[in-house]
Amino acid sequence: MDAQSRGRADDIDPADQWVLNPQTGNYELRLDHSAGESPVAARTATGADSSHHGDARIGSQRDGSASGDAGLRDGAGLHKDSGRREDSGRREVPGQRSRRAGQGGGRGADASAAGGAGRRKRKAPKARRKKALMWTGGVTAFVVVAAGVGAYILYERFNGNISTIDIGDAGNKDVLSEGPMNILIIGTDKRTGKGNEGYGDKGSEGHADTNILFHVSEDRTNATALSIPRDLMTDIPDCETKQPDGSTKTIPGTPGVRFNVSLGQEGRNPGCTMQTVEAITGIKPDHFMMVDFNAVKELTTAVGGVKVCMAKPVDDPKSHLKLPAGESVVAGEDALALLRTRHSFGNESDLDRIKVQQQFLGSMIREMKSSDTLTNPTKLFKLADAATNALTVDQGIGSAKKLMTLAQEIGKVDTKNITFVTLPVIDNPAETVKATVVPHPTQAEQLFAMMRSDTSLTEVKQKEKAAKSAQAALLKGPKAAPADVRVDVLNGGEISGAAGATVTWLQNQQGVLKSTNKANAPEKIGKTTLEYAPNQADQARALAEMMGLPAAAMKPGTADAGELEAMVLTLGADFKGAGIPITGPAKAPEGIEKASADKAVCAK
Repeated sequence: MDAQSRGRADDIDPADQWVLNPQTGNYELRLDHSAGESPVAARTATGADSSHHGDARIGSQRDGSASGDAGLRDGAGLHKDSGRREDSGRREVPGQRSRRAGQGGGRGADASAAGGAGRRKRKAPKARRKKALMWTGGVTAFVVVAAGVGAYILYERFNGNISTIDIGDAGNKDVLSEGPMNILIIGTDKRTGKGNEGYGDKGSEGHADTNILFHVSEDRTNATALSIPRDLMTDIPDCETKQPDGSTKTIPGTPGVRFNVSLGQEGRNPGCTMQTVEAITGIKPDHFMMVDFNAVKELTTAVGGVKVCMAKPVDDPKSHLKLPAGESVVAGEDALALLRTRHSFGNESDLDRIKVQQQFLGSMIREMKSSDTLTNPTKLFKLADAATNALTVDQGIGSAKKLMTLAQEIGKVDTKNITFVTLPVIDNPAETVKATVVPHPTQAEQLFAMMRSDTSLTEVKQKEKAAKSAQAALLKGPKAAPADVRVDVLNGGEISGAAGATVTWLQNQQGVLKSTNKANAPEKIGKTTLEYAPNQADQARALAEMMGLPAAAMKPGTADAGELEAMVLTLGADFKGAGIPITGPAKAPEGIEKASADKAVCAK
C-alpha cells in the first residue's frame, strides 16, 4: 500500500517510516508515528524512506531533489552516523510529514511540527537493538532483491546469446538422462568471421571436422571422451531435418564417404551427425554442442588462456603457429592455430592432430575447474558470456538454465576420471594412397561395447567401486536350468523385430521354452534391463549368462513373484542382435592409447 492510501499514522509499519534529515542528507528511520513527535524522538531512529515499496517511492523524495539510487546509498551509510547522533542528543531533526488529513503534506509542515516539540530521552538499549535488527533486515532484503535483479539480467543476456537447432527426434528432449549421458561435441571448420579466411576452404558450409562423443557414466564418477576422425570412411544414414518454415525434409543417406560430410553437406544438420555417430558406435547422443573457429578464440580468451606443452619448438608456416619447446599459454588466434595445425606433430596426420586437441581440451578443463577460475567473478562472467555466445546447441539444452544444469551434472566428474581416447582405426584397405581410415576390425567394437555397458576406462574411488561390486554380486550364485527360466521379452531398442528374434534364439538355441514375445515396449530405452523378483534370482542369473547381460542390467524387485509369473526382459539400444553379448570387456583393448584430463603431456 502506498503513502497516499494510508489514512492512519498508527497503521503504518515502523520498518517503513523513513525520513530525510536535511541537515545531514541522510534518511533516518522513525519509530514514533505521531505527527507532533519531538526532534529527539525523530533523531533516535535510523533508516531510509521507502525500503519496502520499490523505486516509485524511493524516486519521489520529500523535495524531489534526491534520486532513488542516491537515497539507497545515503541510507546504506547511515548506521554508524546515526549512532553518534543518538549519543550526542543535541542535533534536531525535523519531524516526519504528517499523513493525517488536514495536517498538511509538505516539508513546511514537517519543520513546524518538529520545531514545536521538546526533546525526549534516549531509547533503552533494547529498542536500539530492535532498530539495528530492522536496519540489518532492510539491507539484507535489498541485497537479495538486487542480486535477484542482477541474476535475471544476466540470465536474459546469456539466454539471448545461445543459438539452437531443432534436430527433431535425433536427441533427448530432457536436459538430463536417468542413466549415462552422451554429448556430441562438434568442431566445425566453417570459416565465417574476421581473420578466419586464412585457414582455407573459404565459403564452406562447414564440416564435422572435430568430433568428440563425451560419455558421462550413470553414477557420474567417470567420463570417456571418444574422438572420431574426420577422415573415417562410413555410411551416413538417412536423416530428417527441420526446415525454416517448420516442415521436415529427409536427406538421403550416402554410403562409403568421409565422416566429416555428415554435417553441412547436402543440407545436413548436427542431428545427421548424431545419427551417424549412433550408426557407428551403437550409442545414441542425447545432445550436441557445436563450436566454430570464432568460438575457439573467444573461449580460450575468456578463460585467460590455456597452458600447453611442446616437446620441441613449433614453427608452422601454414597455420602461422610459433611456440617454443616447453610450456606456453595460448589464447585467441594462437589457440586456433594450435588446434588446426597438423604438420608439426607426429607423421602430420589428422590422428596426430587429434592427440594435440585432446591434450589441449584436458588443459582447458583443468583451467575451467581451477580455483583461479571458480573464485574469480570477472573470469566466470567472461567465460559464461563467451560460452553461451559461442555455442550452438540442440533445443533440449537451448537455454542458460538448461546449460547450467548440464554443466553442474558434468562437473561432478573428477578430472582424473575423464579419459580421452581415439576410435581405433586402420588404413583404408581399399585405397592405394592412404588418405582415409576405417574402424579397427576388433578393437573398435570392443571399445564401443565398453561405453555401451558404462564401463570406466579409469580407476574410480573405492566407495564407487564397492557400489559397483554390490551390483556385480547380483550375477553370482546358483543358476536355474534353461527349462525353468520364464521370461517376457519386449523391444525397447532400435532393431525392428528384436523381441521376436530373441525369443526364437532363446527357445531354439538355449532351451528357454517359457519365453514369450511381448512386442514393443511402451518407450525406447538406452540400456537393456531385466526385472525379476527375489525368488527368481536363479532364473535371472541364468538368463544374464546366456545373453551376456552386464550387472547394471539387473533390476531386482522386493516382493516374490507368483509361480507362473515371468521376468521382464526389455531390450535397449545396446542390444545388437540375438546371441551377441550385450556387456563389453572389463578393460580397454590392448594397444588403445588413453590420456587423462588431469595430466599434462607435451605434444610431440
